[in-house]
Amino acid sequence: MHMEPSKKLSLEPYKGTRDFYPEDQFIQNYIFSVWRKVAESYGYVEYNSSILEETDLYRAKSGEEIVNEQTYNFRDRGDRDVTIRPEMTPTVARMVARKRKELSFPLRWFSIPNLWRYERPQRGRLREHWQLNVDMFGVDSLAADVELISVGYDVMKAFGAPNDSFQIRVNSRKFLNFFADSYLGISPEQKHKIFKLIDKMHKMPAKEFEQAGAEILGDAFGKLEQVISMRDALSLPADLQDTDGVADILNVISSLRRKGITNAVFDPSLMRGFDYYTGVVFELYDANPANPRALSGGGRYDDLVGIFGVEKVPGAGFGMGDVTVADFLETHQLLPEYKATAKLYVCHTDGYIEQANQLATDLRKQGVNVASDLTDRKVAAQVKTADKQKIPFVVVVGEEETKSGTYQVKSLSDGTEHRAAIAQIADIIKD
Repeated sequence: MHMEPSKKLSLEPYKGTRDFYPEDQFIQNYIFSVWRKVAESYGYVEYNSSILEETDLYRAKSGEEIVNEQTYNFRDRGDRDVTIRPEMTPTVARMVARKRKELSFPLRWFSIPNLWRYERPQRGRLREHWQLNVDMFGVDSLAADVELISVGYDVMKAFGAPNDSFQIRVNSRKFLNFFADSYLGISPEQKHKIFKLIDKMHKMPAKEFEQAGAEILGDAFGKLEQVISMRDALSLPADLQDTDGVADILNVISSLRRKGITNAVFDPSLMRGFDYYTGVVFELYDANPANPRALSGGGRYDDLVGIFGVEKVPGAGFGMGDVTVADFLETHQLLPEYKATAKLYVCHTDGYIEQANQLATDLRKQGVNVASDLTDRKVAAQVKTADKQKIPFVVVVGEEETKSGTYQVKSLSDGTEHRAAIAQIADIIKD
């Protein structure tokens, strides 16, 4: 017996996720195609993996906060503790560790996984998103860090972004550790708390940050505040300048400048939330005050492969999310114009549907994307469908066209018409 549902089913997608109607999917496909093209131009090859991982993988290296507060995790029917992946880097490290004896280093790998985080949905941050992940394994020099930042930069240029529309922010975990341990001389507990606070400082009022910082550090907060506001590594106090971390930052920024990438700056407030970063960290940041957020972020994680109990493999990489990129493209008026997959819509007069379908079949064999109207509506209604669906050209198949073997191809954008045989139609409707 069929039972009525107790409540009406919602028409909305699950909270924090999106439905991709064709126009939305078009934009996402465009973003993915740019990502793929640029990554492949540097010789990176694509990999993928399952969306499910054992929860211990994230406990080990993403950080307890992410596991306890931000993941979708559950026990499966075999009583295994599993998590829908919140990020891809631990997975790629596991894959590299697993086949490290067979792989040929250095590796250049990329992926476009979808990722899940249980958090409050807001602009630029949803519960499900897709992300370009670009990683290099087996190179411990800063040349790898510079190349990865260059890939991110070239992605932005491929989207049409001018140099002044985004900024590359560079910092180093080595510098941050020396700054906290030796320069400020604070305890591990204070360090953990203040780093978490600095990571959130750009999302809170300055007064609130100052109050919370002074509570954690007391008198040392003044020294910290002075340093994290600096944007020139050469202006740092002398006992901070002569450290490996600062040398790395200066090296990366000058290497980028030599490559013509001039929008990189030192940012001592840049933390990157994950526990696994060991060296240089960086973000690409939207320079428009209407959309102040990171577009991508990454860094060096030389210890990550080693957590699997195997020898260490140096690694570095970054992620760039589809939500923040789409917001950036919209903010800067760089979104592509939607185009239907069909270039031609074949309409028909009464009784000529079979001939219309045959024309469509013949054109597809020539490599033309064609949609054929299968209804018995009037020709005007058929043409209106093509127009609404943004299909650029139409032909009408009727008695005259069937007898002569020539067709009137009409452009819906400017109304121009061309009479053509089948062999010429493909040339007329080319871009």
